[in-house]
Amino acid sequence: MEEEKPNMHRNASGQIFRNAIELRKNLTKAEEKIWQEILYKRPLGYKFRFQHPFFIYILDFYCHKLRLAIEIDGSIHDEPDQKIYDVERDNLLMEEGLKVIRIRNESVLLHFDDVQDLIIKVIKERELEII
Repeated sequence: MEEEKPNMHRNASGQIFRNAIELRKNLTKAEEKIWQEILYKRPLGYKFRFQHPFFIYILDFYCHKLRLAIEIDGSIHDEPDQKIYDVERDNLLMEEGLKVIRIRNESVLLHFDDVQDLIIKVIKERELEII
């Protein structure tokens, strides 16, 4: 029997796709830095997409082959309601087989080398888990 391949977008709606298109036009400074200086260059050969529709969510960065989502979080994620939402969202994504890592905007802008090292480390770990 053929193994079922996971759906790259997990049946995201047309509205989610339209929202993702708008978000791609308005990346934060931290998102743009991560995209331009790390993920666009296909680290370790893995293709990442930005503002990627997945089910009812839009993932900041996503590698389908690794089933890895990278979220870049601003200060809104410190709000109690947002923290609850983020936990619920991450749990649902994990149930779908995704690994989610969250990185603070400030970390990207102030400690970029450390963030880059972390992303490469997570990619290598995920590679061993999934491939």
